[in-house]
Amino acid sequence: MLDTTLKQQLSSYLQQLQSAVELSLFLDSSPKSIELKNLAQDIAALSPLITINENPEGNDSQERTPSMLVRSVNTNSKIRFAGIPMGHEFTSLVLALLHSGGHPQKLETEVIKQIRELPGNFRFESYVSLSCQNCPDVIQALNMMAALNPNITNVMIDGALFSEEVHSRDILAVPSVYLNGELFAQGRISLTEILNKLDTNAEARQADKINAKEAFDFLVVGGGPAGASAAIYGARKGIKTGLVADRFGGQVQDTMAIENFISVKATEGPKLVASLEEHVKDYDVDVMNGQRVKKIIEAQSAGDLITIELESGASLQSRSVLLATGARWREINVPGEQEYRGKGVAYCPHCDGPLFKGKSVAVIGGGNSGIEAAIDLAGIVEHVTVLEFDSSLRADAVLQEKAKTMANIEIITNAQTTEILGNGKRVTAIKYTCRKTNTEHQLTLAGVFVQIGLVPNSQFLHGDLELTSHGEIITQSNGQTSMSGVFAAGDVTDSPYKQIIIAMGSGATSALGAFDHLIRTAQPMANTEQAA
Repeated sequence: MLDTTLKQQLSSYLQQLQSAVELSLFLDSSPKSIELKNLAQDIAALSPLITINENPEGNDSQERTPSMLVRSVNTNSKIRFAGIPMGHEFTSLVLALLHSGGHPQKLETEVIKQIRELPGNFRFESYVSLSCQNCPDVIQALNMMAALNPNITNVMIDGALFSEEVHSRDILAVPSVYLNGELFAQGRISLTEILNKLDTNAEARQADKINAKEAFDFLVVGGGPAGASAAIYGARKGIKTGLVADRFGGQVQDTMAIENFISVKATEGPKLVASLEEHVKDYDVDVMNGQRVKKIIEAQSAGDLITIELESGASLQSRSVLLATGARWREINVPGEQEYRGKGVAYCPHCDGPLFKGKSVAVIGGGNSGIEAAIDLAGIVEHVTVLEFDSSLRADAVLQEKAKTMANIEIITNAQTTEILGNGKRVTAIKYTCRKTNTEHQLTLAGVFVQIGLVPNSQFLHGDLELTSHGEIITQSNGQTSMSGVFAAGDVTDSPYKQIIIAMGSGATSALGAFDHLIRTAQPMANTEQAA
């Protein structure tokens, strides 16, 4: 099941086990059950602390088949995998083994305490696709909670394998998380966000903690490549540096294949983000994750501080600020898009594509992302229709040629999408107008993948900073914006090229620009109490 290299890597990880772990297998005679049994045997052969219990009797005998329960012999914590946890979920399995075997979790002490003290019983069911790069973060967050609190359980469910459940629950987006039988969350959700939903006082406590922080010299807003680069450069200058972000990694977390990052022939977004986060944590950077910015308030005079207000009600102050809030998927803004978001309208073909196996879908957009999505989906779904607004595709020639060789891809140009239709539960069709003939058309399908580019995350800056007509922050060559002491970098700016490597470079440039601003500016007092 596991190749030699993977066994060697896993063996080194399993040496960190401190206590016994039992793998309970729930199997039948299906090929997938045989595959899961072989995986469990490969794992057990690598550590004397791991044992296998096949088809145990009792309450757990009602488990999905095939599935595996990872149980801590010491604490009796239970983490479940329904299906074969390979692909992106193999890391989730490895972490489940380590945490069940007593290996310390990389969480702050107060977060561990918060999880252990959660009142009530929480039974999570998390539907994923093994090709989804967003799903492991959710699975791993819930699994960590299950390892710490015996009243919390989580089961990862491979939607492709348990398709009847997916159909009965009308699941058309992953990850889809159910809590005690009711839909709890859909799409990426962080551990902080999960705890905020379960613990109603958590957000207020976090806001109080943030409000108590002293002023920074350099505060980075955003945790993508530009923000991470800027934070590292700021910390290396020896100035007090903070980073506040909605989610560390930003849009790169949703990027599957990266093949143009110089010196790295090929990698994946989540892997790059993990490396970025590890690099940032090597420095004295105060990282505040799970926080959305509401407003920026300009320093009133040379001796004042810039204020960043957060949606949680907290606020931060800094002598200089770097905005690196990135961008998000652009929406088509037609009737039905919001109503059927997560019910057939999707923005990530890698994540949600497997849920449309054997069905017909449309891809909106004929640029690189749209044609790449069509090519990926063509290997899964029955038929892909690409709808491009312009008279010709904008994708690179090599992608266009590849798409044209695939029999189940149809490309329609001069197509203006006008409406997404559904039956109240899921998408059933899409309407478009041919711009050349001015005729209306309707396609029967099960899913719509929107791939029409990005829109900058600058909505909280309107009226405060100078922006382009597209909402991009206008910057000078050193990253300086129209507000003194405020710099910007990455995809949220007017940089003509939205690339990871360019975002990193602009983050470094802007951090150096901010440092130059600081050494030329008098040191202000953080607040009136300090001044007194």
